[in-house]
Amino acid sequence: MDTANFKCHFCDECLGFGCIGELPGMGGVNDNMNFQLNCIAWNRYALTAQEFANNYFSGNSLPKIRLAPMTGAVENIGYSTEEHFYYDMIEAAYDAGIALSIGDGTPDYKFQYGVHAMRQLRERAPEAKAAVFIKPYTNEKIFQRIEWCNSIAESIGIDIDAFNIITMRQKVALEKKSSYQLKEIKSRLNVPFAIKGVFTPEDVELVKAVHPDIVVISNHGGRIDTRTGSTADFLDEYARTLSMHCGEIRVDGGIRSYSDLLAARALGAAEVMIGRPLASALCKGGKIAVIETVSKLMQKTETVVYDSSL
Repeated sequence: MDTANFKCHFCDECLGFGCIGELPGMGGVNDNMNFQLNCIAWNRYALTAQEFANNYFSGNSLPKIRLAPMTGAVENIGYSTEEHFYYDMIEAAYDAGIALSIGDGTPDYKFQYGVHAMRQLRERAPEAKAAVFIKPYTNEKIFQRIEWCNSIAESIGIDIDAFNIITMRQKVALEKKSSYQLKEIKSRLNVPFAIKGVFTPEDVELVKAVHPDIVVISNHGGRIDTRTGSTADFLDEYARTLSMHCGEIRVDGGIRSYSDLLAARALGAAEVMIGRPLASALCKGGKIAVIETVSKLMQKTETVVYDSSL
């Protein structure tokens, strides 16, 4: 596949050092600080992962893997069209055997193409559904999007941190959602409700007030203005508290290895979401490369390396 037009640098490992400052693009804010911290932090929990594997591991002990929601494929990834990216990415992720999700963006077609891609997939796989994540527009606009996606939604969530996405600030008005607004959305759904973008103590208080079915710990892959830190450390600090106020915890950010999967599960995540490595694989080698990337991620390693200097 010709990779010349893609914005990914196709580093040997996607750790946030090849795309520094590239936003729009594959990078993040603040010289990729949180992007890099997300990747590095999982190493600190390698011993935790090993102990979990030794003491508790069984065939169903790994967290479920889900495609992270991604939009803006033209400006951020360099794909020819948003529509083709969604169709290619959804099909590849499904054939790789992982759970699916679709994201949101502006203009509206960035959301609608994800819905269309899922409908197309369901023509050959009628059971297929996706976790749907909607940007924090006005509730009226969110309710419209819920109608658009109801038929393909496994769950529906709100990206509460998305009002801090730099690339969207000049394009559309987004809101910092209150607990009242989120409860109103939750009450309208007939599928599980998720709050995505939980990454600050204030967000934890929001979870306590709303009691969502699903909490997704995320800093948008280091692409938003927020506190400095990693999702792994946040999961470690707040998983116990969050678990008392939601049905399930998920996490994204920097998961690159089997050891990272074990660490996420050991720290309390039932599911992980992965974005950049799968988008990069798709651009570099198409569906086959996505399937290979997922397979490699799930390959059990004999030893877990722990770097005590981190």
